[in-house]
Amino acid sequence: MNHEHGIDRRGLLTAGLGLGGVVLLGSRGQARVRLSVPLGGDEEARAGKVLVLVQLTGGNDGLSTVVPFGDDGYGRARTSTRIAADAVLEIDDYRGLHPDLKGLKRHYDAGHVAIVEGCGYPDPIRSHFKSYEVWHTASARGRSAGEGWVGRLAGVAWPKDETPELVVHVGATAPYSVFSLAHPPVIFQTPQSYRWISPETDDLDAYRKAAEEDSVRLVASRKEKSKSGKTGSEAAIDRLRGVLSDANDSSARIRRASVSYVPGAAYPADELGDSMRVVASLLDARIGSRVVSVELGGFDSHNDQRAQHDGRMRSLDAALTAFLDDLKGRSIADDVIVVVFSEFGRRVQENGSRGTDHGTAGPMFVLGQKVKGGLYGKHPSMSELDAGDLVFTTDFRSVYATAIERWFGVDSAKVLGTKYPLLGMV
Repeated sequence: MNHEHGIDRRGLLTAGLGLGGVVLLGSRGQARVRLSVPLGGDEEARAGKVLVLVQLTGGNDGLSTVVPFGDDGYGRARTSTRIAADAVLEIDDYRGLHPDLKGLKRHYDAGHVAIVEGCGYPDPIRSHFKSYEVWHTASARGRSAGEGWVGRLAGVAWPKDETPELVVHVGATAPYSVFSLAHPPVIFQTPQSYRWISPETDDLDAYRKAAEEDSVRLVASRKEKSKSGKTGSEAAIDRLRGVLSDANDSSARIRRASVSYVPGAAYPADELGDSMRVVASLLDARIGSRVVSVELGGFDSHNDQRAQHDGRMRSLDAALTAFLDDLKGRSIADDVIVVVFSEFGRRVQENGSRGTDHGTAGPMFVLGQKVKGGLYGKHPSMSELDAGDLVFTTDFRSVYATAIERWFGVDSAKVLGTKYPLLGMV
């Protein structure tokens, strides 16, 4: 570490370039600051438990996902969005899955899908962004609580692990859950875009351009000699050279894993399908990833909901079914669980536009070969409502706590700040 400037390689990423910037190949081959990634890491493939997070962005309608067809209150509240009793994929005489979740129903029947009903939190917030913050930090304080819950998990579970790919988000924008000062995530939309230096730009020029960003520019502007005999500018460029060299190794590993991967199932040719195929390739390559995040949007269905939601269910089912089928028989299969969640559910009563507005509680799904499938929690009452909304019956942090303690073997209170009841699904 260069104590004169108070910054080391990890410090360059977390402080010098915002929250940890690196240079990514832009659309015209121009170097630009884009991604966040820590450094170092062992080249050897490591076995270990993995958590895959799938966020259903926009507020998934839980009543159209796990359908309480046996409840008269459901029939009275829903007309255009109602799913008929003879169409649902029955779980029992009260509830069933959306008719387009056939693949997940197959895995549910095989005992590898847990449905956690009525997930929410006290004093629910119906704003997308504020509720995101609660779910992503696992705290009612939202971002003011500090790091995201995955970031805190990484700090508690793997404090000395500097594997660049420890936490990965596949998508254009990472959720706040993965924000961490010590273990910033790797973020990319496609493995092919995960590159660092432009072929049209001299490497040293790229380092210098990166050195001009944010506080690195301040470090570089100091002209006094460092302990190595180099000026502050030269020392900063040398550190950036090391940063980008290490990061380049990370991008090469991810691209290599994706290119060489031969899936054992047919993934749908859409955004979530592509993302889940990439996730499978990373996990099969055993490059050290422990938490991987993806997102499926399009759930904010205020009008003409039925067609929109049916399409989202088909996308979700096809991608997750392919992922589970693909992993089956691979060495990684027993080491992966998937948690599916949304920032809130929808109102019980339809609005006047054949849709539903922002609500509160909804189901979460936990999937995997080692998951003890079945129903967990309690379906919220359709008659005892809170200002027209479902009253949550399971704190969503119980699902997090179960993954933290029973999957990763970590004291969940050290991550979540307090103890939550554990569920028996893992």
